[in-house]
Amino acid sequence: MKGLGVSPGIGIGKAFIIESETINIEKIYISDTSSEVERLRSAINICKYEIDKLYLKTLHEIGEKEAMIFKSHEMMLEDESFILEIESKILNDNVNAEYALKETTTAYIELFENIKDDYLRERADDLKDIMNRVLRELLGIHPTDFSKMEINSVIIAKELTPSDTAQLDRNKVVAMITEFGGNNSHAAIMARIMGIPTVLGIKGILNEIKSNDLIICDGKTGIIIINPGNDDKKYYKQKKEEEDLFKNELKKLIGLPTVTKDGYKIELSSNIGTPEDMSLVLENDSEGIGLFRSEFIFMNRESEPTEDEQLEQYKGILKQMSNKPVIIRTLDIGGDKEVPYLDMPKEDNPFLGYRAIRLCLGNECLFKTQLRAILRSSVYGNVKIMFPMISTLKELRDAKKILEEAKQELRNENIEFKEDIELGIMIEIPSAAIISDLLAKEVDFFSIGTNDLIQYTMAVDRMNSKLAHLYSQYHPAMLRLIKSIIKNGHDAGIWVGMCGEAAGDPILIPLLIGMGLDELSMNSSSILYARGVIRNLDKQELEQIAENALQLEAAIDVENYLSNLFVNKNN
Repeated sequence: MKGLGVSPGIGIGKAFIIESETINIEKIYISDTSSEVERLRSAINICKYEIDKLYLKTLHEIGEKEAMIFKSHEMMLEDESFILEIESKILNDNVNAEYALKETTTAYIELFENIKDDYLRERADDLKDIMNRVLRELLGIHPTDFSKMEINSVIIAKELTPSDTAQLDRNKVVAMITEFGGNNSHAAIMARIMGIPTVLGIKGILNEIKSNDLIICDGKTGIIIINPGNDDKKYYKQKKEEEDLFKNELKKLIGLPTVTKDGYKIELSSNIGTPEDMSLVLENDSEGIGLFRSEFIFMNRESEPTEDEQLEQYKGILKQMSNKPVIIRTLDIGGDKEVPYLDMPKEDNPFLGYRAIRLCLGNECLFKTQLRAILRSSVYGNVKIMFPMISTLKELRDAKKILEEAKQELRNENIEFKEDIELGIMIEIPSAAIISDLLAKEVDFFSIGTNDLIQYTMAVDRMNSKLAHLYSQYHPAMLRLIKSIIKNGHDAGIWVGMCGEAAGDPILIPLLIGMGLDELSMNSSSILYARGVIRNLDKQELEQIAENALQLEAAIDVENYLSNLFVNKNN
């Protein structure tokens, strides 16, 4: 059988079938409609809590962009006009919450399904996922128990919702196959990030496969074979061995320096969200933590963590890193990350609002408590402090003033810390990039956060599919900003790194090295591949390539230029 291969790789294992869930909704007339509205609200609140947990899990294990799927789900459940529309149906038609929810949501699903744009049409899956989640809560239906899955399982389903995909154990799943879904579906996007071979769009697949059937799935060609013969087994087993051989070849890079052929040293670091991420950091021989998103210590709890609680988290990571650098980004709450106990105001444009360093400067006690904990942790390893979302020189100086106050408090209390702890800032706002020559005189390092820098420079919401062509790390404006940041940092004698998603792009890495970047911080799973790429490069050659790329006029021109030069080397 053949479908659409959306995530390459060979998966061989036994079928684990996710039964197609049919939720039959009856129209029931209700006399106590107020209680029914309360029942709806309660179910929605429980679902929001579950979605928030999935958001954090996805953010930790897969990535920021993929986690935004669940943030958009949460936003839909916080859309008062949408909720009021359901409630109105309950109150005006005297019907049960399940029926009102399904009738209201189905109308929007049908609207999306009739849109010509593939990406927008597949957003109907989000609405189905949300609707079914709330319906299950209202009806007391328990979802699939993924804990029963065995090692080397091939997921077989009618379709995979983002919620299903986020709950999968990557150590057990070797492939995924569905009856529906397209290349732009969230399941496809997440499968690629997770590295799970996936084939979508095989009609009638659930009628052809039984539980524990042996399945071969080729996520590149879209071919699947059910209970294969000996010849097919032998052929695909060999292909799988070749894949594994490549992965094992990467493991040979463990312990080797990340250095170009002409001796230019690059530091390859990991981005992490929680101490639980450390296993992948160590497994992939990361040379440091280039971004520890400390906000996750503050999230998914009812009150802010104490100084000692934070210290224990930082200390644990530092001890495991054995004096390798660990950059802790101070609290970056706001935008897509909310903390209920901080009672943050609702904003029309939260990404442009009261967040990150702005919130910390407005809540000095919260900020100083975190700084004290980081300073105290410095005796356990090589910790560095990084302020996010700096847009002005005054913000930086105000933050430094609070840091100095925290240091003085610890001195007065005879609490030990390292006096020479390095301080840096994220460059993720165009104003900071433009005045990076001034900011460089105040800090020890820069880390370029490309995710937000692209968004703010291009005035593009990175989740807006209609504007996806404008959201590009290859855009000449971005490359020129990056080049100027590196130059201004080096002119002031400080080192410059990058911790946005662009840092792990194997096509862009040669260009960044040609510009003189000192450090790259990425998902741990990309470290060894990036090291292999870098060890085959020549820094002097890359300097001229970087100059050539900076003269190009469009993002696609840059991407094609770099792809033609490096894609064969990197594969």
